[in-house]
Parts: sequence; structure tokens; C-alpha cells
Amino acid sequence: MFIGIGTVVNVATVLVGSILGVLVGHRLSHRTRDLVTDALGLVTLLIAISSALTVGDKVLSDAVGSSAPILIVLGAMLIGGILGSVLRIEQRLEDFGGWMQRRFDRGEGRSTFVEGFVSASMVFCVGPLTFLGSLSDGLGRGADQLFLKAVLDGFASIAFAASFGWGVAASALVVLVIQGSMTAVGALLGDVLPQAHVTALGATGGVMLIGVALRLLKLKQVAVADLLPALIVAPLLVQLLVVIRN
Repeated sequence: MFIGIGTVVNVATVLVGSILGVLVGHRLSHRTRDLVTDALGLVTLLIAISSALTVGDKVLSDAVGSSAPILIVLGAMLIGGILGSVLRIEQRLEDFGGWMQRRFDRGEGRSTFVEGFVSASMVFCVGPLTFLGSLSDGLGRGADQLFLKAVLDGFASIAFAASFGWGVAASALVVLVIQGSMTAVGALLGDVLPQAHVTALGATGGVMLIGVALRLLKLKQVAVADLLPALIVAPLLVQLLVVIRN
């Protein structure tokens, strides 16, 4: 085993799952593919709610006070959303997906490719396992969390690719960059975040995943990528309150 093995396995399962999904997808009716996407959206909603509810964890309330955790998530979402909107993260991610679609076009429509790329990237990269698992791998504590995530992402990529096609496979690049970067941070800087900060980050990621679920269920096209800076803002707000309280 070596540092980074978790990310390598995760990328591989996304690629293999995407290939299987594309192969299976051609044999499924449009109604069945829509049903698969709806099922994935519902499961994503379940995972999102479970993650978001960690905002009530004792470790966070002990660090910042009982009334602050929800305000931290709210503040992180608002500040992060403003920053992401100014930086046009969603638009840049979609443009990147569009460039890849044109570069490797095999007859798919652009919207399907981009939607698969963006939605899969968000599901695979927004969540506590992405950050906790990558940091743990980088610190040399093992990649068990990323192995678990790899299995989940592999099955999810089959369902995604059955509906969205090759755009899901392109999301493996985002997995490689984000998880690889976080693993490098863990290896270079050690244990970066205290548990309270990680909890706030996970709860914020859970709220963002609700936005992904709404997109998958075709209820609301939430610009989830524009909210990504909230994952940085949440731990910073925790640290600010910890300093104030002390």
C-alpha cells in the first residue's frame, strides 16, 4: 500500500462503473433510465440529510456554542455562494465539461454530457468521505474510508452513466484532482482540521448534496458548484468563533 492508493482505486471504480453504465444504458428504455436517475436522486437525498444532520453533533456545539452550528452552516453557504457566483465556478465547470465533450465527442448531446459531468463530479467530490478519507490517506492512517467511498461511487457511476453517458467518466478527472490535492495536504501539513471543523465541513457538504439531489430529481437546478467555497468558509467560521469564545 502507498499514500494515494485510495484515490487511485476511487478513480478506477468510477471509470469501470461508467463503462458498465454506458453499456447497460443502451439496453434500457428511456423510462427505465429516468427511473434509475430518480432512484439515485432519492438515495443522494438520504445521504445528504444524514450528513447535514451532523450539524447537531456535540463536538461542534461544545466548540462554538449550542446556538452557533446552524448559523455557521448558513453563513458558510451564503458567503461561499457569493464567492462562487463571483468566480463563476458553475459556469467554468460546465464550460470545461463542454470542452471535453467537443474534444471527445462520440455523438452525445452536449447537455447530457455536461449534466452527467457536473452532477457526478458533485456527488463524488462533495461529502465528508472525500475530505476525511483523503486526509486520512495522506496522513498514513490507511485508505479504508476511500475504499468504502470507491465502492459507493462505483455503483453510483453505473446508475449515472446509464442515464448521462460518458460525461460521468470525465468526472474521474475531478475526483483525481480534488482527492489527490487533499491527500497531498494531509501528507504535507499533518492533521489540518480539528474534529469540530471537520464536522462543520461535513454538515455544509450535506446541505450542498441536497442541492445535487434536487437537480437529479429535476425539481430545481441549484448551482451547486458555485457553493463549493462554503467548504472552506465553514471551518474558518468555526475557528473564528473558537477564538472569540476563548
